[in-house]
Amino acid sequence: MTTHTKQSDLTTEVFDWGSIKWGITPETFPGTPMTVGEVVINPTMGHDLHTHPESDEVLVILDGEGEQTVGDSGKFPVGPGDSIYIPMGTVHSTFNTGWKQLRIMAIYSPGGAEQALRGLPDYANLAPGVAPVWVRG
Repeated sequence: MTTHTKQSDLTTEVFDWGSIKWGITPETFPGTPMTVGEVVINPTMGHDLHTHPESDEVLVILDGEGEQTVGDSGKFPVGPGDSIYIPMGTVHSTFNTGWKQLRIMAIYSPGGAEQALRGLPDYANLAPGVAPVWVRG
């Protein structure tokens, strides 16, 4: 029975704003009640306001600086070590306000909310070992 994943073996989901590697999902570990992955948001980029109607979300800032909204909280700064709880169905957004990539550990409970990202128009999936290419602006 497999009990872990290696980042080098994971596909990379790429968007206009950055990328995600999902380490634990209900697809990769049937029966798991959560999804866990690393989100990378490029400088000056971010997620538009959105919700996860059927999952709570926890974000843990690993590296970089950003700006977060949760519901009617208004914008607030986030940085390494900060944790953010986003209740199911709550509108939220994350933006990178720093000069380097904003790295976040994202956790959905229950898992499965990541599947909605695959329907976005800027979505692409890169094979394991293929690095995203970013255009300088």
